[in-house]
Amino acid sequence: MTRVLIADDQQLVRTGFRLILDLEPDMEVVGEAADGQECVHAVARDDPDVVLMDIRMPVLDGIQATRRLTEAGSRARVLVLTTFDLDEYVFEALRAGAAGFLLKDAPREQLLAAIRQVEAGDALLAPTITRRLIERFVQAPLPDDALRRRLASLSPREAEVLGLVAQGRTNAEIAAELFVTDATVKTHIARMLAKLGARDRIQAVVMAYEGGFVQPGRR
Repeated sequence: MTRVLIADDQQLVRTGFRLILDLEPDMEVVGEAADGQECVHAVARDDPDVVLMDIRMPVLDGIQATRRLTEAGSRARVLVLTTFDLDEYVFEALRAGAAGFLLKDAPREQLLAAIRQVEAGDALLAPTITRRLIERFVQAPLPDDALRRRLASLSPREAEVLGLVAQGRTNAEIAAELFVTDATVKTHIARMLAKLGARDRIQAVVMAYEGGFVQPGRR
């Protein structure tokens, strides 16, 4: 059973999501929050697997709430809700630790698939939209020696895998490209995330851009 918490300042939106999720036999809405601060408290109280997080909320916005959850070591996976995809606030939420983002008007099937995907531990990394989002808002490579050392610590194969992840490739596509098994790709990704200190694939991609490992506009 996937435990979901809905954080949105509009009650109508929260009710709509709850109606959708309540129909799923493998999902349970364990709580709601009308602002970011209430969300942080609700996550500590209700221990959800996934948080549907609106970005623009009063008291504490979704970016700050996501950052607080990440810093607190929460196991909850944050799925950011937004009205349009190329949004700098969404990019900041990804940097803060969100596992992905979803348009509020996404079809029901896409919402459910996204929840299941992030609950399983996968970042919701759409090959085109997320890449465009990161490339549009990422800063120039930062003079962060610690980040560059972590990137330099990757083995040649792990570095190659990070480059493919940054292109939005799935595990199966990476396995085919490198002529290895899916299990081997997962091992490389796990080691790569551990060396970078990244929570998931999206954070690893942001770090790759900000550390100059990947250049915007280049594959």
